[in-house]
Amino acid sequence: MKYLSSNKVAEIKIAYIGGGSRGWAWGLMSDLVAADDISGDVYLYDIDFQAAKNNEIIGNKFNRAEGAKTVWNYHAVETIEEALTGADFVVISITPGTFDEMESDVHTPEKYGIYQSVGDTSGPGGIVRAMRAIPMFEEIGKKIKECAPKAWVINYTNPMTLCVKALYRVFPEIKAFGCCHEVFGTQKLLAKMVEDEFGIEKVDRHEIKVNPVAVNHFTWLTKATYRNIDLFPYYREFCKKHVDGYDNGGRPVDSNWANGVHGNKEKVKIDLFNRFGWIAAAGDRHLAEFCEGKWYLENSARVEEMRFKLTPVSWRKEGLKGKLEKSARLLSGEEEVKITETGEEGVNQIRALLGLFDLVTNVNIPNVGQIPNLPLGAVVETNAVFTSDSLTPVQAGEIPAEIYPLVSRICAEQEVVSEGIANRDVEKIFMAFANDPLVTCSLADARKLFDEMCQNTGEYLGMYDI
Repeated sequence: MKYLSSNKVAEIKIAYIGGGSRGWAWGLMSDLVAADDISGDVYLYDIDFQAAKNNEIIGNKFNRAEGAKTVWNYHAVETIEEALTGADFVVISITPGTFDEMESDVHTPEKYGIYQSVGDTSGPGGIVRAMRAIPMFEEIGKKIKECAPKAWVINYTNPMTLCVKALYRVFPEIKAFGCCHEVFGTQKLLAKMVEDEFGIEKVDRHEIKVNPVAVNHFTWLTKATYRNIDLFPYYREFCKKHVDGYDNGGRPVDSNWANGVHGNKEKVKIDLFNRFGWIAAAGDRHLAEFCEGKWYLENSARVEEMRFKLTPVSWRKEGLKGKLEKSARLLSGEEEVKITETGEEGVNQIRALLGLFDLVTNVNIPNVGQIPNLPLGAVVETNAVFTSDSLTPVQAGEIPAEIYPLVSRICAEQEVVSEGIANRDVEKIFMAFANDPLVTCSLADARKLFDEMCQNTGEYLGMYDI
């Protein structure tokens, strides 16, 4: 890494674990060349080397795309050691298993009347996914300790909380954080509310200052302001007015998932505010999975009534086909790469850690007291201040009493799952599984379901005595 001036850094090395990605990787490539003050090399490591090799070609094409402001050289490598050695930053975005395993995670519980809208973070699907993911993250964390102990590590993989927890467990000194965009969607919703309420045009989500607390994908806001205006009174009236959901004229407000199979009308978010008086700050599909199963996911009719959607894994499989076809077109030159900034914070976090500016944004890191009434060491989501080679959590305050029972139950479950997987204690994992809010069946049926889901993904669970 080389500082060319006070406001430009070159020769940065980024290691990308999961470098064959056809989603996050392309977005990162676009965001990197859109920043004019950093440049360097990205080393792509993936268990599918050909996918990484394809991304090497695609990544280098971004340097010639219209609007490119800098140059990043991409290199596919066959070993994780080669990717990590000398890295300044590490990005992790992997899929623990295939969509076949995820199909079991999401749809096997339906036999027992259990529905999941995402199935990658909480609920029965999230727990079994964690059983696959955490052993992988243990190995990644050990390799980072061995090859790049001073690197900053950005994780995008779900289940976010448990993956970040695993990195810190095997390498306590690691400089890692989890990056998630769900809070951004709520900021966009509040920005649209400000536009409607005050007749102000084009309010940017960054102008909405928020204090997020709790855990990833079940994040809540205890403060929200626009300039010097407290937005809670206005949001209270907004939620009373839009009790049946909010039609935003088709414009996305809920993260990247506001249309198509992911579409929703913010009705879960609005209902949760009307129940508890605090702003739920994730997409409806995620929020629903942390609540009692009968609230929003009792059956498909209830989901339709709440105006969000279940995401079948068949849709993801079709999407993968489309991405593979796009990859082929980009490789052949039939389709040109285009610089489209994603709105993710990853590249800005890198720039802030390099000392180019200061940044405050939400991240997932271990609790060192920023949320006093959640366990120390549990991975929580709050704001943090990014400055030169430093990440400092913002003191977010306690989880409000009205939502504490909801949040503390989920946080405790995540701690039990983490400990169970760390010790390969299948019975401890099952206890958490059976107590999850979505597991509304009998204990006997919960056991049958857990056993079947583990068998379905057994190829990836050889480290457990199942």
